[in-house]
Amino acid sequence: MSAEKLTSSQRAYLRSLANTIDTILQIGKDGISDNLITQIDTALEARELIKIKILNNSQCTPKETAQRICDIIGCQSVQIIGGKIVFYRQAKEKENRKIQLPGESKKA
Repeated sequence: MSAEKLTSSQRAYLRSLANTIDTILQIGKDGISDNLITQIDTALEARELIKIKILNNSQCTPKETAQRICDIIGCQSVQIIGGKIVFYRQAKEKENRKIQLPGESKKA
């Protein structure tokens, strides 16, 4: 897994993929709990690209929430639009890797 910053072309590619995926988690007034972190971590390992929604009753802004989740899990926020955040993290297990980023060499 690379912790490098995404290039603009990689970010654009991930945004295009995110257009077709559904929101899988919501963050409300309870904020970022240990259970939520576990769910996001598991979802990123399985899917690599996920979309979550920040509800209006959340205590933090979407930007603050995205930064906290990225710091805790080691993922990257691809896009924040309104209350929706798209996260990406390459799967740790090679057999779970589905997304080939532009400019990245194919690893066996």
